[in-house]
Amino acid sequence: MKLRRDIFQAISDPTRRAILVLLTSQAMTAGAIAENFEVARPTISKHIQILSECDLLEADQQGREIYYQLKIEKMKEIDQWLEQFRKIWESRFDQLDNLLTTLKTKSNEK
Repeated sequence: MKLRRDIFQAISDPTRRAILVLLTSQAMTAGAIAENFEVARPTISKHIQILSECDLLEADQQGREIYYQLKIEKMKEIDQWLEQFRKIWESRFDQLDNLLTTLKTKSNEK
């Protein structure tokens, strides 16, 4: 049975977020991913395992190599969750912008 972790557990770690960014442009082997970090390869392998368990990575075996690529559709779950906060932030920024415009207008009238 394959263990499933919470998708937010995967993105909680800066190294895992960096791995996700690396994989946005192309599929890579664990070795190629590890070359981008100053940590031991087994550490990167553990991060890859966690990302895979969260279903954020897809593994494609090509001969002796396994290439990992990002599963974009899973990233949409994170985006959908964040969307509720994005709407709140945008509303508050609009309110702040309106307040600053009002203050600037009053300041210019003096």
